[in-house]
Amino acid sequence: MSFADQLQKQKIKLKGADTIVTNADGQRYIESKTNEKIILSPNAYGFVVDNKPDNTPALITEHLYVGSQDCTAENVLVQHDIRHVLSLGVKVPLKIDYKYIDCLDLPEIDVRPLLEKSLPYLRDCVLLKQNVLVHCNAGVSRTSTVAIGYLMQYENMSFDEAHELVKTKRPAVRPNDGFRKQLEQLKPGELI
Repeated sequence: MSFADQLQKQKIKLKGADTIVTNADGQRYIESKTNEKIILSPNAYGFVVDNKPDNTPALITEHLYVGSQDCTAENVLVQHDIRHVLSLGVKVPLKIDYKYIDCLDLPEIDVRPLLEKSLPYLRDCVLLKQNVLVHCNAGVSRTSTVAIGYLMQYENMSFDEAHELVKTKRPAVRPNDGFRKQLEQLKPGELI
């Protein structure tokens, strides 16, 4: 008996199963044992939707917090005694000291102007011994870029050391590839 014949014989013994398939456009359907397609959600998103609030800021170093825009809720700011907020690319109406910096999360954006505008503001807050929150929309790319830049500039950490510290405190962080590459090329203490 040939190998192909042996495979065919074994295939007959396999138990049929239904499989849920999700296409790149988000359409979900069940592919049944009989190869019938039963559409589950024709107008779904092409990604996983997460509706849970991400409202716990992470303390990176003394007085410096990072998080998503959910962390700008008044009760969160009060709970963590946050008196200053640096918003990156996301305008949020707040009643406390607030600085907004327009910044897109695109790999081709030059991070130097972002760091030049944000790092001195953060440093002033820390030197005042007052808590400051850095946030963008999700608290993943722009936020981590600025937090890593802060540690590289004022704590003289290498990119790897700063990235590891921030990632330890907030595992979701991930500077986009362009931001990461630019930070890796900068020397500690010489970012601005």
